[in-house]
Amino acid sequence: MKELEKKIGYFFKDKDLLRTALTHSSCNSDGKPFRKNNERLEFLGDAVISLIVAEHLFKIFPHDSEGDLTKVRAAFVCDNSLAEFAKKIDLGKFLILGKGEMNSGGRERASNLEDAFEAVAGAIYLDRGLDAAKSFVLRFMPSKIDMKKIDQLADYKTRLQEIVQQNPKERVEYVLVKESGPDHDKIFEIELHLNSNVIGTGVGKSKKRAEQSAARQALKLMGYEV
Repeated sequence: MKELEKKIGYFFKDKDLLRTALTHSSCNSDGKPFRKNNERLEFLGDAVISLIVAEHLFKIFPHDSEGDLTKVRAAFVCDNSLAEFAKKIDLGKFLILGKGEMNSGGRERASNLEDAFEAVAGAIYLDRGLDAAKSFVLRFMPSKIDMKKIDQLADYKTRLQEIVQQNPKERVEYVLVKESGPDHDKIFEIELHLNSNVIGTGVGKSKKRAEQSAARQALKLMGYEV
């Protein structure tokens, strides 16, 4: 943990918070005594990162619309971006995994990296507050953001939502239709409903990833390049 602290430039007062942030839920499936895992910290970190990025964009783009700011924020807090941020600090190397998850490539799995990055942000927030979490998160934001290139980064859900919003009568809903697998290795299946019609389905290791997959399928069905 000391090596990771040096990498991120932050040293925890409460070391247990960092250990929990690094602990995958698969650790509780190996017959070991129950260990806290990072799922709750991931939930908190997701909200913390979204707030930090939103405030940052609000300040550096004082004249941009809510829609443009939403698009940029989505590009930097989507699954792919957070997983890439995690790779920059070799976060996978420090994950505490169950034997099965470790043997199946869990250190490189994007969903594990994304979740752990959110959990670390949540842990820093609990350890020393928002300013500390802000210092951690903003180091991954580029010094200059080219608004013209953001469309290439925006996630599928955001792109679909922007299209649907052009018609106020349309409503999009993501519906969980199936959940399978053990607790540490869940598979989720999501249906994407446009009003009452199913226009996409997606499967993933997390609900977020399944929703992204369903949105991508819907965009292809609607004739958009993805």
